[in-house]
Amino acid sequence: MNEQTTIDRTQREYSEAAKKALGRSPQLYINGEWVDSSGGETIDVEDPSSGKVVSKIVEASDKDVDRAVAAARTAFDDGRWRNMPPVARQKIMNRLADLIEEHADELAELEAIDVGKPKGMAGAIDVPGAAAHIRFCAGWAGKINGETISPYTMPGDMMFAYTLKEPVGVCAQIVPWNFPLLMACLKIAPALAAGCTTILKPAEQTSLTALRLADLIAEAGIPAGVVNIITGYGHTAGDRMVKHPDVDKVAFTGSTEIGKLINRNVTDTLKHITLELGGKSPVVVMPDVNVQETAPGVSQAIFFNSGQVCVAGSRLYAHKSVFDDVVEGMAQTKDFWAPRPSLDPDAHMGPLVSKEQHERVMGYIDAGKRDGASVLMGGDAPSDDGYYVNPTILTDVNPQMSVVREEIFGPVVVAQRFEDLDEVVKDANDTQYGLAAGVWTKDASAAHRIASKLQAGTVWVNCHAMIDTAIPFGGYKESGVGREQGREGIEAYLETKSVIMKL
Repeated sequence: MNEQTTIDRTQREYSEAAKKALGRSPQLYINGEWVDSSGGETIDVEDPSSGKVVSKIVEASDKDVDRAVAAARTAFDDGRWRNMPPVARQKIMNRLADLIEEHADELAELEAIDVGKPKGMAGAIDVPGAAAHIRFCAGWAGKINGETISPYTMPGDMMFAYTLKEPVGVCAQIVPWNFPLLMACLKIAPALAAGCTTILKPAEQTSLTALRLADLIAEAGIPAGVVNIITGYGHTAGDRMVKHPDVDKVAFTGSTEIGKLINRNVTDTLKHITLELGGKSPVVVMPDVNVQETAPGVSQAIFFNSGQVCVAGSRLYAHKSVFDDVVEGMAQTKDFWAPRPSLDPDAHMGPLVSKEQHERVMGYIDAGKRDGASVLMGGDAPSDDGYYVNPTILTDVNPQMSVVREEIFGPVVVAQRFEDLDEVVKDANDTQYGLAAGVWTKDASAAHRIASKLQAGTVWVNCHAMIDTAIPFGGYKESGVGREQGREGIEAYLETKSVIMKL
């Protein structure tokens, strides 16, 4: 009997810590305090492993957004954070990282309940990654400096010139539902290091860990108003944040469609903006690979986090000489990736985040079938309870199909053969996106040649989705504007001021 038909998909019992977090009253974290909304609207919180409503959060009103922005504005203008000695800001940020680690098990469980990802994965990747972002940026707090510059057209003994690096101001930060805690920390960490203040809005589907993070922010000693966390819908609360006249910078991670809308909305006031958007990442497998090593790697590239990853390796291009072996090797991983409830200790892949996302992914699979694609593995939903989709491999596809051209954001890979290197690079680049790409080969020279030709912000060789807080991350083309992480991620929250003095 197929193992996938015998899995018990009953969600496990929640811990007492998780129950306490789920049972809290729906409130917002504004100006260092938990406050009620000015309105009475709430949003249901679902556990995608069961489809059951387990909590409620505030649907923030315009007045709530205005109150949060005002708190951030006041906190920035009076200098309570940006004028604090960098050593003190660094110490507080490191304390926040300590607290995240101290509450790692609870945070991992909340992430699992909220998103549907396996708790083990959240505990191994999301929570440590969140703390790492805070620590890395904390180290930058005392290393932000301008420079002295020798004038080019003026006598050096008459003029003295230097630059200052100053925080950009009040930041509106909107994060997605696939890595809620990790993305929240990725956003607030460089803002804090630079001396900015912020209003963070987590995705309405997954706000639990951001709200718990607010408790830790207060406990760490970050002054009131420096970080404000509000919950609500993107088209209401998010839109209000983006358009607010007292916001100086917008940072958004999410779909290209919404990113374009945000980009248009900030035009009137020319706010600073960072956008990390969608992807349809190609993975090129060369003929010299060890298939036994490569097949599990390219499987992880697409099935990790149920394929709900902006850099997911969703377009596989395997050389014709190894194509059959690679896809067969991927098919052999179906039991490993069989979706299970997020609190199942044996889970490697959980359900999709919501009913809406489940319907979207199944719709793409059905469209692929209608267009003539063959289902080598999966293509179905294994349970009526929870939002599960089996890991899916589609073959016999062509570039005109929606499953090849559009971002599915689910555990679905389209597998294609290639013969010529130049041709596969052309096909890989034939997309509106340019976030990431992968190359699998033993030939270092070929890897460098292909990497230089791929139009992507990140190219992985013999691995995938290896993201490090010290390494810049962002996209080409319609996959984004600007870079996060590393030095460039800090620079995104700074203004450069030139000072020129006649001696």
